Amino acid sequence: APKTGSPEAAPDPRRPEGHAERCQRGHCCLLKRTDDWFEVLAFHLDRVLGINRSLPAVARTLRSDILPYRYTSGIPRPAVWWDPDIQHLADGDNDQNSVPLGWAQYQTLLRLRCGREADLRSAPCVGVHHSEWGRLALFDFLLQVNDRLDRYCCGFTPDPAELCVENLLHDKCDSLNSSAVCHLTVRKADPSRLVFIDNAGRPQQSANNLNFRLVEGIDEFPQRAVSVLQSGCLESLLLRSLYSDRAFWDSRGGAGGLGPLVRTLEHRGKILLQHIGDMKLQLKR
Repeated sequence: APKTGSPEAAPDPRRPEGHAERCQRGHCCLLKRTDDWFEVLAFHLDRVLGINRSLPAVARTLRSDILPYRYTSGIPRPAVWWDPDIQHLADGDNDQNSVPLGWAQYQTLLRLRCGREADLRSAPCVGVHHSEWGRLALFDFLLQVNDRLDRYCCGFTPDPAELCVENLLHDKCDSLNSSAVCHLTVRKADPSRLVFIDNAGRPQQSANNLNFRLVEGIDEFPQRAVSVLQSGCLESLLLRSLYSDRAFWDSRGGAGGLGPLVRTLEHRGKILLQHIGDMKLQLKR
């Protein structure tokens, strides 16, 4: 019989199910800050591109007698599914990662092409298949997520108010090889595939200040996602997908409010396509 607390254990009918047990069954979500609304758009972008690595995210207006007012003020708040199968490191200061990885090791494993030309389980490989890094780089470039691959903000000129500047991380760009690559998570059941978390990114990043460090060392990109960028249909596909979350759609001003942002992503896609062509990079299924 399954041990108590194991995923297979049946609920004890003699006592009500607790919060931790509900979460272990996948019935929980993380409530994010209202400023993290871009994470909902990131989820829809992930699905439209066929990457399918980010956790489901929606915008919802909350009603509760026990939540603080800031949660129930009527402003839709991003809610992201809490996946109980995500693997976390035992280190409490580094539990947003499934694998400890630094920039220098990351660049080395990109050259080794883990899972194609090197054993996934042999160092410096960390069990993640080579093709996953191209998916992550494409996704992060379009959204301009620097928190994973460029926490020091070395690949672009950050605003003085950025945390990487306030925390003096940007001053460490000369020692970039010692920097950690963060928010890299996998599922216990499928550790060779990444799960994308914390995808808020930078909706207002200008085209002349894009972070190309996010694609450094990447030699292949996912064919399906690139074909969507090439098709010229990203705007219509993404707006149609976003419309399905009416709380998000209405709170961001519908097509009038979201259209300029989606066109910004489409323009970044064209810049990435130019990079892929100039570097003669491969497209893989």
